[in-house]
Amino acid sequence: MSQATDLSRHTPMMQQYLGTKAQHPDVLLFYRMGDFYELFFEDAKKAARLLDITLTARGQSAGEPIPMAGVPYHAVESYLAKLVRLGESVAICEQIGDPATSKGPVERKVVRIVTPGTVTDEALLEERRDNLLLALYAVHEDWGLATLDLAGGRFVLMQLRGAEALLAELERLRPAELLAPEDLPLPAGLGERAGLRRLASWHFDTATAARTLNTQFGTQSLDGFGAQEAPIAVAAAGALLQYVKDTQRSALPHLTALAVERREDALILDAASRRNLELDHSLSGHPEHTLAGVMDRTVTPMGGRLLRRWLARPLRAHATLRLRQHAIGELLADRQSETLREVLRGVPDVERIIARIALRSARPRDLSGLRAALSRLPELRAAAAVDSPRLQQLLDALGEHPQTLALLERALVDTPPVLIRDGGVIAPGFDAELDELRQLSEHADQFLIDLEARERARTGLNVKVGYNRVHGFYIELARSAADAVPAHYIRRQTLKGTERYITAELKAFEDKVLSARERALAREKALYEQLLDTLIANLLPLQQLAAALAELDVLANLAERAEALGLSCPQLVDEPGLAISAGRHPVVEQVLDAPFVPNDLQLAPERRMLVITGPNMGGKSTYMRQAALIAILAHIGSFVPAQAARIGPLDRIFTRIGAADDLASGRSTFMVEMTETANILHNATAQSLVLMDEIGRGTSTFDGLSLAWACAQHLAAQTRAFTLFATHYFELTRLPEEQPGIVNVHLDAVEHRDSIVFMHAVQEGPASRSYGLQVAALAGIPQSVISAAKRKLRELERSSRARAALPAEPDPQLSLFAAEPNAVLEALAALDPDGLSPREALQALYHLKTLAGS
Repeated sequence: MSQATDLSRHTPMMQQYLGTKAQHPDVLLFYRMGDFYELFFEDAKKAARLLDITLTARGQSAGEPIPMAGVPYHAVESYLAKLVRLGESVAICEQIGDPATSKGPVERKVVRIVTPGTVTDEALLEERRDNLLLALYAVHEDWGLATLDLAGGRFVLMQLRGAEALLAELERLRPAELLAPEDLPLPAGLGERAGLRRLASWHFDTATAARTLNTQFGTQSLDGFGAQEAPIAVAAAGALLQYVKDTQRSALPHLTALAVERREDALILDAASRRNLELDHSLSGHPEHTLAGVMDRTVTPMGGRLLRRWLARPLRAHATLRLRQHAIGELLADRQSETLREVLRGVPDVERIIARIALRSARPRDLSGLRAALSRLPELRAAAAVDSPRLQQLLDALGEHPQTLALLERALVDTPPVLIRDGGVIAPGFDAELDELRQLSEHADQFLIDLEARERARTGLNVKVGYNRVHGFYIELARSAADAVPAHYIRRQTLKGTERYITAELKAFEDKVLSARERALAREKALYEQLLDTLIANLLPLQQLAAALAELDVLANLAERAEALGLSCPQLVDEPGLAISAGRHPVVEQVLDAPFVPNDLQLAPERRMLVITGPNMGGKSTYMRQAALIAILAHIGSFVPAQAARIGPLDRIFTRIGAADDLASGRSTFMVEMTETANILHNATAQSLVLMDEIGRGTSTFDGLSLAWACAQHLAAQTRAFTLFATHYFELTRLPEEQPGIVNVHLDAVEHRDSIVFMHAVQEGPASRSYGLQVAALAGIPQSVISAAKRKLRELERSSRARAALPAEPDPQLSLFAAEPNAVLEALAALDPDGLSPREALQALYHLKTLAGS
């Protein structure tokens, strides 16, 4: 730092600050000074801008005022939350020395570093979303990913091939912070994302990473976790773990294992498909208009997070999904879901409480919350006692925990304060030493009352006995009584109109009481630390308890949703295809004022592609998306919005629906569309579900039609994916004549005078027309423009019929508005270029220009 080059120019306090800042140059330094955390120099300017706080100055450096900004210590969490959301990291520097005994500046130390991916404080986290730290490493085209939810204790590895797969996983995981080697080239756009932190490449050494991880888990090899399947991800995991240790400055006892996820175990969705389907993030910015927004009525935060993980990674393992379906069905049959939800409603966020216990940052109310959860276990067992193998497994995972519950019931008061520092957390009777110390301090009031009465009787003066934090205990008398003050009274303080005194008896009592209060607080803090030690020794069964509670909540929630939304249990079968009766879009039907029109869908080996035609706003996109959402819900074990559904094996879901410019990467709408289409054509398989909407709109009519035709043919003949292909190119309705497995369906509309009524019902066969001008009128296009368009449409149709009667043209992509293309061709054919003089050639060129109508 330039301001730190000559420390001798600064005050001792500023020298201390600069020395600390030099150790943490890349993060904001919150430097504790009394009741404020202060920032200086560039940190102050940045914080003032980001937090909208006042920028002031303190002292000088190189002849210039030193910028300074500060936040009150009691409100620091709200400021940290804002900075973390902006992707910033903050080093918290606390006073650890005693100001009364310090010579020079009070000793200070960075006690933790708050980063977007490592926060665990309740105030800094979204309660229904995982907060992930992700590290990545690459060898050639292979990427290794390690993700850690520090607040939940989940540590996951994954290895995958190619930048496209990497971007898809990042869209799924949406990490709060991303770690990468400083020399690793990243895919376009990734290098500018908020929360990206570059680390020195040596952090990602594979051998060092393996040693770090084995030390953490107490193992000799990582093979027991399946890490041999993801060696590149091991390097990322080691760097991630060391980063967390460096920032948290504490042990991480709740990180006890790795999980290795294989991409092919889940339905694969690329980044564009996730955005288009709006699983958890709405393109319109309305979180309630997402699949998660409709399906999440969980009653605990950890249940809400688990449901979102399920939706983000639908499983392909039918056996696991059938166990979930059966559990939901049994809860519905016994009408136990609401009873179970009512018991769970009082359960706090046990998962994150356990993480804070492990990091020794748990507050008293975290422990009372754990106590409340443990006390509800008998009720939970009764509420979930239905004939379901999966529910029985979860009940077994809950455990009993009688000793832990008994300890918390004995150790904590009924309603503990927020913080341990002021005491009052440990219950009376838990510790004899603490009780004795408390008795000494708590009986001070009666002693003072008795002393005051005795002194009044002895002296005959209006004696008052009191206490304040600065001067301790005192006897107060009016100044007018100064001549009558007993000789053994020693003056302690003079105030306006009064004098304050101390006596040997009062001084001895003061020493005893104040010492007792300090020792009681110290004893209480020590007991609290011992309580944390005991809980940390039993973390694993508590983590299993939290996981079971979360899944019980999700299953009960899915049962409630099935009943409230009229969902049915889908059949998961081994035969390829999708058969959906009266399917509905789970989100759209919730926001419509009118009743939703359900539709059937039949895809099978002999019926692999539906070419869907019909008017804009007729429901083509809704019909396509609902098929994908029904498939996703089925692959988390949920019931689905349909009268019945039969779903065969699926490996991927692709969507090519809508597009926007990607100006930052220099890509037009059409380029984005073609890039997404290319990804589908390269990666879709015969077990994929593909949704293609309006391919080819971004270029000329004949180019677009040709591309759409070729893409549809490739998907039907080569890929053989199950495909819904919506188009306005009516020429594509001839595809079933050329390629087996393709079928036409359409959504119809009815014209009434100048208006249009959309039927939203899917019918076999192609649409008869597109109703483009009618939809334009509905959108508010001026009537004069609509009338002009109708005239031009009639003119083009006449021209088209006239051209159809002529011989085929050599170049079919002449302008749609060239009225006489044949005349131009005939004139060109009659020319003899070698026999023309310059003047004749120029005249011929003007003649051709006239014939072309330009």
